[in-house]
Amino acid sequence: MTTTLQPRRVLEATTPAPAPRSTRKKDKARGSETRSLVSPLSLQSPRGKLIYWTVLVVVVIAFTLAFVFPLYWMVTGALKSPDELAQIPPSFFPTSLDFGVYADAWNQLQLGVFLKNTALYAGGAWLFTLAIDVTAAYALSKLRPYFGKLILALMLATLMIPPMVLLLPTYLVAKDVPIFGFDLLNTPWAIWLPAAANGFFIFLLKRFFDSIPRELLEAAEIDGASPMRILWSIVLPVSRPILGVVSILSVVTVWKDFVWPLLVLPETDKMSISVGIASLSAQMPQNVLIASLVIASLPTILVFFVFQRSIMAGLTAGSLKG
Repeated sequence: MTTTLQPRRVLEATTPAPAPRSTRKKDKARGSETRSLVSPLSLQSPRGKLIYWTVLVVVVIAFTLAFVFPLYWMVTGALKSPDELAQIPPSFFPTSLDFGVYADAWNQLQLGVFLKNTALYAGGAWLFTLAIDVTAAYALSKLRPYFGKLILALMLATLMIPPMVLLLPTYLVAKDVPIFGFDLLNTPWAIWLPAAANGFFIFLLKRFFDSIPRELLEAAEIDGASPMRILWSIVLPVSRPILGVVSILSVVTVWKDFVWPLLVLPETDKMSISVGIASLSAQMPQNVLIASLVIASLPTILVFFVFQRSIMAGLTAGSLKG
């Protein structure tokens, strides 16, 4: 009996005790931190630091050039003469700087009229987008109506349909609105109403509204506030980041749209900036046309540079709750 228990006692004495659970978690986390394609020890060496910073600088410069070079080519192309634009190989720098081509583009292409029309269309679409999409997202997020999840799923399903497939039915609806029989062609309503209901914007707004603590709304309900009062006084003030994102995206979408304004706004004095430039492009020199494109793109570029921090903050604001 003694000889049978002795090996077991020796084995138990030599076997190390299992580490506590907290220690195992720390070791596992430490192992996951150091596990990578290149070890931290290699990156701390002089050769590793040189390779790391070289690759980082090359990648950043390459992506910067890929995005900035088209803008540079457009701006410098407007300053070149038509003969210089047609030469092969093309010149990287214009031989002479003639900024009068921008004035010619403004006068010959009637850019003032087109910009005013586009600003009207974009501003109206922005107001209708906020009025419809904000209330729809608020109802789906906080009021939670019957079949709310089904309605949201149907809205998101519309994003799977190619836009070109919807052009013909949307045009027929704009030409003869069901029940009312209105003809919206050659009116701003043909731009405002289709741009107002956007499933993507409703999804963004709903995700942000879901992150708003329910306790705030319940406290307002106890004080006797109505759902619209809660939306106006509580939800909207704390939703400025996502409202800024939706506003910028809606304005830029209408500003750069081409196919839909081409269909519903055929009259010259009601065309948007993109359609107006395309309709008169055949009669203009190449450098004047490029100058008009520069002027047409300036508002959206300025909007992005001014509000880029709000765009990034709004897109990530509703990703985490709390």
